[in-house]
Amino acid sequence: MEHISERIKAMSPSATLAMSQKSNELKAQGVDVINLSVGEPDFFTPDHIKEAAKRAIDDNFSFYSPVPGYLSLRKAICAKLKRENGLDFAPEQIIVSNGAKQSLCNCILAAVNPGDEVIIPTPAWVSYVEMVKLAEGKCVLVPASLEQNFKITPEQLAAAITPRTRMVLLCSPSNPTGSVYSREELKALADVIAAHPDILVLADEIYEHINYTGEFNSIAQFENIRDRVAIVNGVSKAYAMTGWRIGFLAAPLWLAKACNKLQGQYTSGASSIAQKAAEEAYVGPQDCVEEMRRAFERRRDLIVSLLKEIPGLKIGNPEGAFYVFPEVSAYIGKSHGGHTITTSGDLALYLLDEAHVATVDGAAFCAPGYIRLSYATSDDNIREAAKRIASVLAKLQ
Repeated sequence: MEHISERIKAMSPSATLAMSQKSNELKAQGVDVINLSVGEPDFFTPDHIKEAAKRAIDDNFSFYSPVPGYLSLRKAICAKLKRENGLDFAPEQIIVSNGAKQSLCNCILAAVNPGDEVIIPTPAWVSYVEMVKLAEGKCVLVPASLEQNFKITPEQLAAAITPRTRMVLLCSPSNPTGSVYSREELKALADVIAAHPDILVLADEIYEHINYTGEFNSIAQFENIRDRVAIVNGVSKAYAMTGWRIGFLAAPLWLAKACNKLQGQYTSGASSIAQKAAEEAYVGPQDCVEEMRRAFERRRDLIVSLLKEIPGLKIGNPEGAFYVFPEVSAYIGKSHGGHTITTSGDLALYLLDEAHVATVDGAAFCAPGYIRLSYATSDDNIREAAKRIASVLAKLQ
């Protein structure tokens, strides 16, 4: 007997993970696939962080960890927030979770009631909408085009707010577009939110350090909404620690307590060993972060210059993260070799089948007509992928 709950039936599978799986299946069959679908640094975790994990094993950190995380790690996170962001948080306001993904979901489940509206600027990461669905909230999507650098305006935000608005979900630097909100842009959004005292801001800052603008700005810096901002961050992207699964929420005390209560019932504390590695990431040398950032910036410049040479692709210059998000509508309606391109999803599949390059359909990010490419891979892979893409796109008539 199969009896799947309605909440699971209503959810969509992760398109990014699905495309990555297809890529891996083709690779297993011996196909030379270049996977630009997954948002994962290709660097190894820095040695000093790995050494901290080994010490933790030898020091017998093998028992259940506290639900919100080790106090030493939470203090290290507070110090990071003060040092890098000028923000004051107490350890009691920090909840360490199994990746930033769980931190986001904790916050949404803890704060959103059935029927509450959550404003999500789009293009948006694939899981935001599904998490809001899980909480039985209502997604209010606010689209931002390539022409506005994928950033919503204060006027758009104000127009989307209703008496049912409970949360605004903001991601900067952005997955999937790489756009970064400036201090002035964030201040303008904060001023709109300040007039609505029941609205929370959930700020996804996981790409904070993969930023080419010269500075990072958190929306939590503004006094008029500071007590209504929850920050999600973690070690996955900046420290090349995706598999360690450590993220954190920094939130108003009442919300942190609610997330602690929720996490205590369905996962408990995150991995003890991974937490000690994350602690070292925050308190140890930071040179590795800048080295990886510079490598990503070089790759950004490379992939943008190569893709701009391909007729029909419209592309901006992403200011952060490690994605490009070209507009591909010029290829809609074209065909080649049994492939007819009616959607951006068809184009992503065509690139996988014909060029053996894995990308992700923009529709998964609430932005049909685009595709996402991750440049978290080697320069050689970027050059070869661009060459293959150019070759097969030229065949479409």
